[in-house]
Amino acid sequence: MADYIYTMEIRLTPDQSKGVNLVQEVARAAGITLYLTGGAIRDIISGFTIRDLDFTVQGNPLKLQKDFERAGAQLAGHDEEVRTLFLVLPGNVRAEIGMARTEHYEKVGKPPVIAPASIQEDLRRRDFTVNAMALSLNEGSRGLLLDPFNGVADIEAKLLRILHNYSFVEDPSRLIRATRFAARFHWPMEERTQQRYNAAKENNYIEHISRSAVGHEIGQLAHEDDPLNVVRILEKENWLKVLHPHWSSAKVDTSGLGQLMKTRQQMVDLGYTVDPSPAVMHFLTARLSDKDICDLRRQIPRKDLTEAWRDLEDRAKELAKRLTGKEAATPSRTWNLLSAARPEMVLFLAVTARHQTVAQKIKNFLTKWRLVQRRIPLPEMTELLITPQLPEYPKIARDVFMLLLDGRLRSRTETLKFLKPFAPPPPPPPPPPRRGRGPKAVVATAPVTGIPAKKGEVPKGKGKSTAAVAPPVAPVAASVPTPPTKAKPKVSLKPEPRAKPVPAKAKKKPARNTAKRPAKHPAKRKKSPHKKAKGKKR
Repeated sequence: MADYIYTMEIRLTPDQSKGVNLVQEVARAAGITLYLTGGAIRDIISGFTIRDLDFTVQGNPLKLQKDFERAGAQLAGHDEEVRTLFLVLPGNVRAEIGMARTEHYEKVGKPPVIAPASIQEDLRRRDFTVNAMALSLNEGSRGLLLDPFNGVADIEAKLLRILHNYSFVEDPSRLIRATRFAARFHWPMEERTQQRYNAAKENNYIEHISRSAVGHEIGQLAHEDDPLNVVRILEKENWLKVLHPHWSSAKVDTSGLGQLMKTRQQMVDLGYTVDPSPAVMHFLTARLSDKDICDLRRQIPRKDLTEAWRDLEDRAKELAKRLTGKEAATPSRTWNLLSAARPEMVLFLAVTARHQTVAQKIKNFLTKWRLVQRRIPLPEMTELLITPQLPEYPKIARDVFMLLLDGRLRSRTETLKFLKPFAPPPPPPPPPPRRGRGPKAVVATAPVTGIPAKKGEVPKGKGKSTAAVAPPVAPVAASVPTPPTKAKPKVSLKPEPRAKPVPAKAKKKPARNTAKRPAKHPAKRKKSPHKKAKGKKR
């Protein structure tokens, strides 16, 4: 289930994805079961351009009209008979929301009897297997693909197959639709389908086609990627006369239509979202009379298409007039004017403009002036810290582009001189490392013993050595790490007890000798007075 949801999300445009979410929210709030059906599923799986979104609900979608309008959608028309809403979702996304229904044909040429039904019954009344699929958008079954007639296999085989033998008899508009699909996708009809197609054509079942079906097929031509090819194939099968008796490929402005599609692709490559359908209808009916064009417009069910088609020329003339006035006196003003205009008007005027100045300005807007943007010194702006993170960056970049466009900045030096005042100040230097308040303990190592001296002691080695100096101690094992080996036992990392160091200034008192001192020299020895007297007496 998740695979089809993933495929849908990567195949839809961002605006189409938002449109799907909008419809889901409205349907969920109303408690209505919602499915993505028909051509949208076919195009998602086949890889072709997704032109519009088809939804089916199990209920009456006409009751949701105000809810969709409050959500931001615009009503483009409705069909009371089949209970279908035609909407334009935000981002100019076309959508159609229909009721799940059954169609029972009591007699050939008579309109069907319509009744509400489940989604499975709705899929059975459709035209071809590639269109009889539905993708659930409901909680609990989101991503579940309903394919009762194996439409995915026919898409892989690139075949058009009807659901039953009476498909063309019940709805003759399917003859035109089969031809249009074959011309668009370049898919042949399956053998049985081709036989039923030929039989319906020989029996002239097309004369029972309804007026609403004709209007639907006329409107579909406006959204074809190659409308001229489709029109020629329809004319070859004699279906173009069914859409309008005076319509033929000779009434089509082929050169203008070809230039329109080429310019449209150019604008798409530049990132514009363009709806060429009004301009396509203009060129497809360029040589028809005004009366015939009005007849075609009245049959199209989507009123947004007919209104845009009707007002196309008047709006294009208004834009051309503004391009020749003071509002577009400089390249920068012309750029601003065309950027604010609708892309459809720029597209149509690029093909139909007869005024040389107007045509040249539009051409520069689409080609020459785009190259000026490359002259903006982005690396130097980054060095000046003028980056997109700045709130003023869009305005600065736009001002530079406008000045370059008008030729007021002619060199890179002038551009950098203009940009330097906008450079933000450099960030402050990092603070210096914080030092401790107390004095650091200085550890000195005695050169002889290798024992670190305590605070206030002077290392040994420079003064006189005494007998009481402690013998040298081997360095602690932890000071020189030795990798352990399996053969040797582990060495203890506990340090051995150290001998107490002797202060440098303090002198060791000699040991007290209890032995008798040697007598002094006889010559230097003093005589005792008692002994002198004793000697005289003798």
